[in-house]
This record gives sequence, C-alpha cells and structure tokens, in this order.
Amino acid sequence: MAIRIRLARYGAKKRPFYRIVVSNSESPRDGRFLDIIGTYDPRQEPAAVSVKEDLLQKWVSKGATCTDTVASLLKRPRGATAPEA
Repeated sequence: MAIRIRLARYGAKKRPFYRIVVSNSESPRDGRFLDIIGTYDPRQEPAAVSVKEDLLQKWVSKGATCTDTVASLLKRPRGATAPEA
C-alpha cells in the first residue's frame, strides 16, 4: 500500500477546483482519502495554491510521495520546496 499526495477534483463542470489530499495509491481519484492538506484553484490569476506545511511534513515523514503535478505545484508558492521522492 503506497501513500500518495495527489489532487482530487471538485467544482462544477468547466469550473475545476482541486484539493490536495493524501490517499492510498489504489483509491479512485475522487474517492477515499486519508487527509486534506491543501487546495489548488487554477481559475485565479495567478493560480492559487495553499498548503498546510505541518501536515505536508507529517505525511512525507511517514513515507508519502507526491505525484508529479503536486510536486510542481509545491515548488511555485512562496519558494516552498517539494519533498524528495
């Protein structure tokens, strides 16, 4: 069972909004998750990303890995760095 930090899509049709969640890699994209650690809104200019750093570090220390998309999002705001996989 691999733990992944990934995006879960919410919002209406043509109006996406994403939560950054920690989930089992075998769970569906919008299915069961363990924790919500942030949000991503691509419709704002510039795109808004908010992450709870303490929860991110907690899950990374437990062995969770980020997907490529989440890793690139975590590099953008406030000079935050993505954890090494």
